[in-house]
Amino acid sequence: MTRRRQIYEGKAKILYEGPEPGTIIQYFKDDATAFNAEKKGTINGKGVINNRISEHVFTRLSHIGIPTHFIRRLNMREQLVRQVEIIPIEVIVRNVAAGSICKRLGLEEGEPLPHTLIEYCFKDDALGDPLVSEEHIACFNWASLEEMQDMSSMAIRINDFMCGMFAAIDIRLVDFKLEFGRLFDGDFSRVILADEISPDGCRLWDMKSGEKLDKDRFRRDLGGEEDAYREVARRLGLMQEEDNGPGEVLDLSSHRSRLRGMPPKK
Repeated sequence: MTRRRQIYEGKAKILYEGPEPGTIIQYFKDDATAFNAEKKGTINGKGVINNRISEHVFTRLSHIGIPTHFIRRLNMREQLVRQVEIIPIEVIVRNVAAGSICKRLGLEEGEPLPHTLIEYCFKDDALGDPLVSEEHIACFNWASLEEMQDMSSMAIRINDFMCGMFAAIDIRLVDFKLEFGRLFDGDFSRVILADEISPDGCRLWDMKSGEKLDKDRFRRDLGGEEDAYREVARRLGLMQEEDNGPGEVLDLSSHRSRLRGMPPKK
C-alpha cells in the first residue's frame, strides 16, 4: 500500500492518512520510552510484535461486543483503524499493586488489591499525565457523564476477559491502560476502544516465576525486553518457537534463562 500523508507521530506509533475517508494507518515503531519520555531507547522488533498482539486482542474483544477502532492488519508493522477523536483520558485498570500506586500509597509491589481499581489520568506529557478524578473530568468537560459510564463499563468487561485470556497462558494481568475515542456519525458520536493493547501498556507477570513480560524490563533496566515481548506473543499462539525474526532461531532454554538473569543451560 502506498504510504500516505503523516498525520501524527507519537512515542510508539506514527499515524498516516488512510486509503478511505474516516480511516487511519497506524504504524508501530520499535522506539521505547519510559517516565514520560525521560528515558528513551529501542526494543528491536517491538513494533512487529505489538502490532500482532494488539490485532489479536482487539479482534477477540470485538467478539464479546467491545466496539473498537481496529479494522484489519495491513502488514508486519501497520494496521488500518477507524479515525476517532481521542478522549484525553487514560483509563488505568489495576488488579495487583505495581508501579506508581505503590509509590503513592506505600503499597508493596505484588499485593493483590481488594477489588479491581479504575483510575483516570489526564493525557498531557508536559504535565506528566496527572491522576485526575471523575469530578475533574466533568468540571473541565473532557468527557461527558455518559461517556465516562461507557468507558468504565467497557474497562471492567475488558479486564474480566483479558484476565481470563492471560491466565489461560500462565500470565497474570497486573494492570493496563486503555484509551478511548469518539466515533462520529453526523452530529452524533459513540465511544469506542482505540490506541493499542500490548506489553507496552500492560503489566504482565509469569504466574509461576513472577518474571516481568512487559515494558517494566526496559523501565527498570532488567534486560531481555525483546525476549519478553516475544514470549507473550508465543504463548498467545502468534509466534512459533522458531519464529524469532528473519534468520533467527529462538532457543527457549536460553530465552527463559536470559529473562531470569541466569546463564543459559549448556
